[in-house]
Amino acid sequence: MKYSKVYIESFGYELAPVVVTSDELEARLEPLYKTLHFTPGQLQALTGIRERRWWEPGFQLSKGAIAAGKKALATAGISPNEIGALLYTGVCRERFEPATACRVAAGLGVSGNAAVYDLSNACLGVLNGILEVANRIELGQIRAGLVVSCESARDINDVMIAKMLEDRSMENFASSLATLTGGSGAVAVLLTDGSFSKSGRRRLRGGIAQAAPEHHGLCLWGMTPDGKGGYEQSMSTDAVSVMNYGVELGRRTWEEFLPEVGWRETDVDRVICHQVGSAHQSAILKTLGISLHKDFTSYEFLGNMGTVSLPLTAALADERDVLSAGDRVALLGIGSGLNCLMLGVDW
Repeated sequence: MKYSKVYIESFGYELAPVVVTSDELEARLEPLYKTLHFTPGQLQALTGIRERRWWEPGFQLSKGAIAAGKKALATAGISPNEIGALLYTGVCRERFEPATACRVAAGLGVSGNAAVYDLSNACLGVLNGILEVANRIELGQIRAGLVVSCESARDINDVMIAKMLEDRSMENFASSLATLTGGSGAVAVLLTDGSFSKSGRRRLRGGIAQAAPEHHGLCLWGMTPDGKGGYEQSMSTDAVSVMNYGVELGRRTWEEFLPEVGWRETDVDRVICHQVGSAHQSAILKTLGISLHKDFTSYEFLGNMGTVSLPLTAALADERDVLSAGDRVALLGIGSGLNCLMLGVDW
């Protein structure tokens, strides 16, 4: 995948308002901790996450995506009428149909000839959406497109905490731990053909995708029978296998990525990775031979926001001047399935 006229024009994001510390979650799990003879502090020690954010109960996902989208459009000074494609790419969606993107488009004032639809691919959704829009721009079909997402971790955490208190086994704790890393937030990424601004910043060079679908059963989140004729949310993750197989997939993807975008390892100035936690960050950077000082993280205070994590972290890094004009930036994404996608941007 190579691009010559696609630019990341702007970002928009919305932080969820309710701060939830790891200590608070552990307090709710006190009976489980006593059963397993755990001392408090395990959650932060294992994940590196001291707090994450949740939306208020009943918060509409489209509301978060609309807020982020408005910010991205306002920052770039681009009218909703100029948007040729709007994609909602979150794991969390409001209904089976219509597409959540439709409600977001209505809230933003995007209509007419715009392509409006949802795209889902676990934590890679936003990066896949970027490629969808980039392809339309590169082909000359549209001048601008918007990728949005909003993720919510409150409900699944409440469900899984209740299940962990019901089944206080070590096995259940291990398969449920990853759920407790989940955070909430919304993000928007505006891509254009560069004709709206002459800055020439954040040009998308290209990228590479690799898949290992034989590992599709390692992280599962969905609706399962409750044994009473109904259904309930559940989530289980083989965190060790996800990390081990994910890091190996990342290594293979990295080896293909560098020549695809015309870079050597030493050419990469900064990387923004999907925000899983401290163990995953350490393992992937060590395997790829990337120095820690080239990375920028948000998981410590935002947790794992799924599709929102990587682009929102990039937005924060840009906002804080961690990413500077001219930097060669690699966006390193991975999602359950397993899928890996890496994009190169001339910042």
